Amino acid sequence: MHAEIGVIGGSGFYSFLDDVEEVEVSTPYGPPSDPIAVGTLPGTGRRVAFLPRHGRDHRFPPHKIPYRANLWALRSVGVRQVVAPSAVGSLTATYGPGTLAIPDQVIDRTSGRAQTYYDDGAVHVSFSDPYCPVGRRTTLDTAGAAGWEPVDGGTLVVIEGPRFSSRAESRWFAAQGWTLVGMTGHPEGVLARELALCYIPACLVTDLDAGVEEGAGVTHEEVMRVFAQNVDRLRDLVGKIVAALPTERKCPCPQTLDGLELPIDLP
Repeated sequence: MHAEIGVIGGSGFYSFLDDVEEVEVSTPYGPPSDPIAVGTLPGTGRRVAFLPRHGRDHRFPPHKIPYRANLWALRSVGVRQVVAPSAVGSLTATYGPGTLAIPDQVIDRTSGRAQTYYDDGAVHVSFSDPYCPVGRRTTLDTAGAAGWEPVDGGTLVVIEGPRFSSRAESRWFAAQGWTLVGMTGHPEGVLARELALCYIPACLVTDLDAGVEEGAGVTHEEVMRVFAQNVDRLRDLVGKIVAALPTERKCPCPQTLDGLELPIDLP
């Protein structure tokens, strides 16, 4: 069971692969969110591993997702490039619900999440540019060709959740110049970097965060409704991104761990 590209997303993404088989992967960090579904992207021959971030029954809230197990399991089946669609809130009225944003920076406002594989030794991984530059460019070009008007760049601030932000928090985030707010982009991105994987975010705006405009604020129902309205289109786009990703990585990501003495053996 081998795959070259991984997709971490919602349960609505199962149907974009053919000949799907599930594989149970054990990791030093416990089981991943679910068995990994490995299949072929239709019309391409590319082998893809899909993992539902929250579990297929959405049993893991953002702060309890087994992030370390998830990325480790994907690497174990051969994945070296990860496409990570997610739902986010917007911190600016410029990006309304339905907007696709491809951020280029991230801010960590989580607490208590295990966010490294390297608890021993001195392993300091560069994270100045959190996302794969080639993957970002591929995603932007593919989205534009598919009829989206993607936002190029911006800062995603990741909060602990599962609650949404207060108005004061939302206004503070916006005042810093941050543009998106989510609950799952960290430590997912940094763990991918620690495994020398390419990590490519694809953020679908589902709401304007609490401080952006007056009203009732963000609700769970609103987020689910907007995501459901866009999931088919987003799933189709993810398939196109996977098809467009290079077969040979010529980005900086494979060299992330060069010169570092690792305290563990990577899969």
